Amino acid sequence: MKIYKFLQGGKPRFGVLEEPDTIRAMKASPFEGSIDLDDETWPLSSLVLLPPTVAHPRIFGVGLNYKSHILETGRALPEIPSIFMKPDTALIGHGESIVYPSGSTIVHYETELVAVIGRKARNVAREDALDYVLGYACGNDVSERTIQRKEMTLGLMTVGKAFDTFAPIGPCIETSVDPAALRMRGRLNGTIVQDCQTSDLLFGVDALVAYLSQAITLMPGDLIMTGTPGGVGPLQPGDSFEIDIEGVGVLRNDVIGENA
Repeated sequence: MKIYKFLQGGKPRFGVLEEPDTIRAMKASPFEGSIDLDDETWPLSSLVLLPPTVAHPRIFGVGLNYKSHILETGRALPEIPSIFMKPDTALIGHGESIVYPSGSTIVHYETELVAVIGRKARNVAREDALDYVLGYACGNDVSERTIQRKEMTLGLMTVGKAFDTFAPIGPCIETSVDPAALRMRGRLNGTIVQDCQTSDLLFGVDALVAYLSQAITLMPGDLIMTGTPGGVGPLQPGDSFEIDIEGVGVLRNDVIGENA
């Protein structure tokens, strides 16, 4: 099942995809309990899509989590997940623009699978962890490398990951895929630049949910960006980047200059 969030009558609504271009309204948010459908329908192509989560989610990122990406950096495999966070002001949806910061010279795309938490989770066992995940979305962990590299000499990743618009997520939540068996591709201006299987993840979604929930109560709508494979590279104003995850969908965002 694909769950979309969109604007209708000036208000955010949730709905499910019933046909290739038909969205049926949900009576309430999927993060409030059961998924009950309403009678209203709209063409998907007519809707302005929003990030498919709550209004102000916590966004957890994971560095160095694909073996291919770790190998291209020359680092050793980490013993625990390398966790950082993005502010909710970085969050944008499908079709919104990534803003290239004024004064920046190195901004990279990062194709990622995003796990969307569906219910409150604390001290979750790994074998039960996926029961707390509502579904999966496409995500782009956009990164300002000049700042990030300076931060990493201090042992942190904060501002370089946190610019406004640096967390595109969407276009929907897919509830019925195996997060460990998906093909994931990133396309820059139509050319494939990242192509991998999520089986290459060092710490899978189950391990990440269990690890985070040891210390943090995960809440409905929280987002876990699970890491990027090899092939990261630069974005420039005027570029278009697509993230295509098998069974989930395609997230597309253009890049504009900050003063455009």
